[in-house]
Amino acid sequence: MKAILKKELKSYFLSPVGYVVMGIFLLCFSVFFYLTVLTSGSVDLGGLYYYTALYGLIIIVPILTMRMFAEERKNGTEQLLLTSPISMFKVVLGKLMAALCVIAITLVISFLFYFIVTFFGEPNLGSVLVAMLGFILISIAALSVGMFASSLTENQIIAGIITVAFLIISLFLTDISSIFTGFTLINFYTSFAQGVISIENVISLVLFAMLFISLTIIVMQRRKMVK
Repeated sequence: MKAILKKELKSYFLSPVGYVVMGIFLLCFSVFFYLTVLTSGSVDLGGLYYYTALYGLIIIVPILTMRMFAEERKNGTEQLLLTSPISMFKVVLGKLMAALCVIAITLVISFLFYFIVTFFGEPNLGSVLVAMLGFILISIAALSVGMFASSLTENQIIAGIITVAFLIISLFLTDISSIFTGFTLINFYTSFAQGVISIENVISLVLFAMLFISLTIIVMQRRKMVK
């Protein structure tokens, strides 16, 4: 898995992709920092992470995931993955962790906003850390969706569109029926943004991620069998 992780990290940071993603992400953080903290004079950073998760991930996740498997298939390097002695589970997990690393690095940088707010008041460090923990969990869940979409096609644009469509449509599914509550990721993040760790929401996000990671592995295993 380490080999896959290193390969993917190099592909992010030896190309503009990683830096573009971090730049867009930090721009989102800055905009919502201004809207939720500076304009209201608040020291609560919960809104900053909530709105960045709500809108930022819709932009960032497709960029990070659309090339994961689609590019391998288009470039003909997928065969190397399928015939590699590394298990498909480790391949999928390695790619997921690499994308998560990009988000995690940006998240650490966003901690600077906490120090900025300390000049104006006393923000709750515990609440900020809980919001960041939840952000990691919801990011993993969203990345797993994008990774699954990338495993379905060799066209990166189509993979990105599928991911964006899912993330946007999921926001309105609960308005259609309560049956779809489990597919609205942002609902599971609300408690984290409020500084509360909900075991139910932690489990829901983990199960959601596991579902799409498993689907990705199944798709790739089927391709491996066909090859």
